Amino acid sequence: QVQLVESGGGLVQPGGSLRLSCAASGFILIYEQIGWFRQAPGKEREGVSCISRGSGTFYADSVKGRFTISRDNAKNTVYLQMNSLKPEDTGVYYCAGTRSVFGDCKSGTGYDSWGQGTQVTVSS
Repeated sequence: QVQLVESGGGLVQPGGSLRLSCAASGFILIYEQIGWFRQAPGKEREGVSCISRGSGTFYADSVKGRFTISRDNAKNTVYLQMNSLKPEDTGVYYCAGTRSVFGDCKSGTGYDSWGQGTQVTVSS
């Protein structure tokens, strides 16, 4: 079982930037899709951005133009560059992967490998 470990969260002011990293303990390309999800207090989990094995990408409407997902196959790591952060971006960010082509990045349905999460807080 490949483990996923997130890092890079923290406290940032509105308008600031953070880069999250998700390091896989094994070959990251075993996942057909891998991506980032977040959950704010009192809200349901939502998909933020995902990348497929073929490098196709998905972004939630709320983050388009501000967030960028990328993958370094040599380092078995996926990144989420977050710019122009807003208070509504606050939440626990999880990295997750699926070997299925039917994984739903919007909800996380079908994603079966999850990291422990990293907290992102956007506040002045």
